[in-house]
Amino acid sequence: MKRFLPMLLKPWPCTPPSRTLLATLAILSVAACGPTKQAEQPPPAPFDAQASAHFCGMAVGEHPGPKGQVWLDDQKQPLWFSSVHDTIAFTLLPEEPKNIRVIYVSDMTKAPSWDRATEGGWVDARTATYVVGSRTMGGMGITEEVPFSDKAAAETFARRNGGKLVAFDDIPKDDILGTPASAGTPERER
Repeated sequence: MKRFLPMLLKPWPCTPPSRTLLATLAILSVAACGPTKQAEQPPPAPFDAQASAHFCGMAVGEHPGPKGQVWLDDQKQPLWFSSVHDTIAFTLLPEEPKNIRVIYVSDMTKAPSWDRATEGGWVDARTATYVVGSRTMGGMGITEEVPFSDKAAAETFARRNGGKLVAFDDIPKDDILGTPASAGTPERER
């Protein structure tokens, strides 16, 4: 567009309707060069208990609680995470890739138990309802963000285990990357 703008602003030897037509064609041709359609989202990969967790390198199956998998545009297999907390941290850390195609987390709505979280299937992380600040500990021994595909199931979980319901974009960033708000002690006092 920058290339065409000077040509459109200087006087042309053609009539005004022709100039309008040329300007419209120039804008449309630039618009046609816009972003391409995103690749289709791959389905969630079947759980692989022996897969190595992206951050710690340990087997994902060695940890209780919900897990995560992140699919990048340039990868044929997902990156695995031993907790939802780590999965979300990956999306926030500036040094990690940003070409994320889709994020899946364990669906605790359908999971038979905390220790069998992956047996309930997966939910798109961006559409899940999360319980944050509950008494449940994730795979690495920290308070876990617990994902549900069904809001009513999340409400029931929160009544039993404490915490509040939030959407993916509303998960407190400090709970993931800094001092959890639920910790009660400001970082400066630690």
